[in-house]
Amino acid sequence: MREVQHYTDRLFRFRVARPQALRFRFGEFVMNGLPNAERSVFRAYSVASPTWDEELEFFSIKVPDGPLTEHLQKIRVGNTLRMRKKPTGTLVNDALTPGKRLWMFSTGIAPFASLIRNPETYEKFDTVILTHGCRFVDELKYGQDLVAALREDPLIGELVEGRRLHYPTVTREPFKRQGCITDLITSGKRFEDLGFPRMGPEEDRAMICGSMAMLKDTKDLCLSHGLEEGANNKPAQFVVERAFVD
Repeated sequence: MREVQHYTDRLFRFRVARPQALRFRFGEFVMNGLPNAERSVFRAYSVASPTWDEELEFFSIKVPDGPLTEHLQKIRVGNTLRMRKKPTGTLVNDALTPGKRLWMFSTGIAPFASLIRNPETYEKFDTVILTHGCRFVDELKYGQDLVAALREDPLIGELVEGRRLHYPTVTREPFKRQGCITDLITSGKRFEDLGFPRMGPEEDRAMICGSMAMLKDTKDLCLSHGLEEGANNKPAQFVVERAFVD
């Protein structure tokens, strides 16, 4: 373990040395565990860092009674992480057909932390909108820090200028944008705020990551707007990552 940072009593990130043999695509996840039991528990964690980083970054919730996160949230620099070195996932650019706008709908932001640092994302789409929904304002900080750092990124800073939009929302306390992601899509306020027409299959593409209820509701809204769900072997207009809720 190289670095650990706690944002709230519910969220933290950690960085580990990258195994030399590990290769992954932007947006994919790996299975992580801890060497603290005879039979380790493994869970899916999106790689939040770009593919060229010499370390792997992960952003995690803290589940008090979770079989893994109960222990993982207590890790410190120098501790060991177990990792299955076969990355996979559906939140990859290859699973989408080209379009004008890419909507990243997230209450789970980790895969998008990687994808918004991928030059190919901006080659494939004219505009990238990172929508991050949280309960409380302080839960937005990881995403806010990430977006701010992009402006100074020597590799893609100029590439993303004017083409990447950040749309954070909060549900349980006052904030400049309030409401659930799905409610803001249904009402059309999200599109009005950003000056875009409502989603349609000709120009819009979407990636979705979050809780089971959020995935279902956002998927239904994409379908109602005429978008077709895609996959690695059949690219289409939107994709859903279900690994974190199965």
